[in-house]
Amino acid sequence: MISFLSLKSLASRKFISFLSILSIALSLSLFLMVEKLRKGVEDGFTNTISNADLIVGSRSGPLQLLLYTVFHMGSPTNNIRFSSYEEIKKNPIIDWTIPISLGDSYKGHRVVATDENFFKHYQFHGDRNVEMDKGQWASGIFDVVLGSQVAKKLNHKMGDKLVLSHGISEKAVLEHDDSPFEVTGILKPTGTPLDKSVFISLYGMEAIHVGWESGAPNYEDTTDKSKLTRDDLKVEQLTSFILKTKNRFALLHLNRFIGAFEKEPLMGIIPAVTLTELWGLLDQLEKAFLAISFFVVLIGFLSVLISLYMSLNERQREMAILRSIGVSPLKITTLLIVEATFLSIIGCLLGFALQYIFLGIVNPILEANYSVFIPMTKPSAREFVVVGLFILLGPLSGLIPALKAYKTSLHNGLLVK
Repeated sequence: MISFLSLKSLASRKFISFLSILSIALSLSLFLMVEKLRKGVEDGFTNTISNADLIVGSRSGPLQLLLYTVFHMGSPTNNIRFSSYEEIKKNPIIDWTIPISLGDSYKGHRVVATDENFFKHYQFHGDRNVEMDKGQWASGIFDVVLGSQVAKKLNHKMGDKLVLSHGISEKAVLEHDDSPFEVTGILKPTGTPLDKSVFISLYGMEAIHVGWESGAPNYEDTTDKSKLTRDDLKVEQLTSFILKTKNRFALLHLNRFIGAFEKEPLMGIIPAVTLTELWGLLDQLEKAFLAISFFVVLIGFLSVLISLYMSLNERQREMAILRSIGVSPLKITTLLIVEATFLSIIGCLLGFALQYIFLGIVNPILEANYSVFIPMTKPSAREFVVVGLFILLGPLSGLIPALKAYKTSLHNGLLVK
């Protein structure tokens, strides 16, 4: 009987009931969205590179080496000799290496020079490999492969000609206009900084800097760069390189060897460890996410409380009539609590569905602007716990107005004012 009366009561106040349900639904969906975003940012951050044992570069800070190698942020203090890379690469415990050379840009996007090992071995988000959406890897000297966001943002297609800029500034003054590149490939989206990068071969990086030995173009140099071949070029230096060992137990020994390398000062960092340390420095971001989640829950809790409490003045006669026909104060109290529970259950079901609608809307925006992707996964155990807690907030939020109704006297309810 109480359940039937509760449903009838809610139906008689359709608009207020709808607003309460919508408030709970939005609160829950926003809470779940914030939690998914927080987890997505952390996972995307810590899984930007995976299954790599060491990143090796010139001796500087671990975070700096990680940022410019993996996130393409900042600049190296120094480059390393290509001869040093080749010598370390020959170490029998090393399985594969990925050389990285930075220093140029294209309309604000970093140019990354590397070789075919990048597409064979670079992994992210666990075991995902870099894949081509169109075309093929830059096999020619003046071939260029675009990250998905670069191609989309600048509306580039296969066969387009690009002129790279010297330096990493978005408004670079010096350009390599004597050596245009042709788009031969576009990467599939990865949800990592790779989407905003431009890729060329190591020989391409050397070719555009022929005549730039002083750091600026030599206008007296008449070399026709379009006729250069790999035999005409020699890779002299790299920014850093990524490697994987055949045996993880030898990793620390290899890192000590790199740290004590005699021909130039080098350092190696373990990406997973340094990524975790870097995320630890960003704990304020995680605290902000948690604070947002808390206030979202509070808003949902208060919405039901305010709705029921404010409606009591309009329902005093209803309560008094119920008491006059023999309904006990305890049952009236239970009635309000059941109403709040119904509002909470319906709102939670709607909110659970709304989160996936919101995800479908915001995912393309987050991926396009911040390289953050929130996967549309099945509901987790944690989400079911959150929904359960939200449902429990229903009877709790109905408790205060229920107690007020309990104390309302029969005389006050029937009194004509």
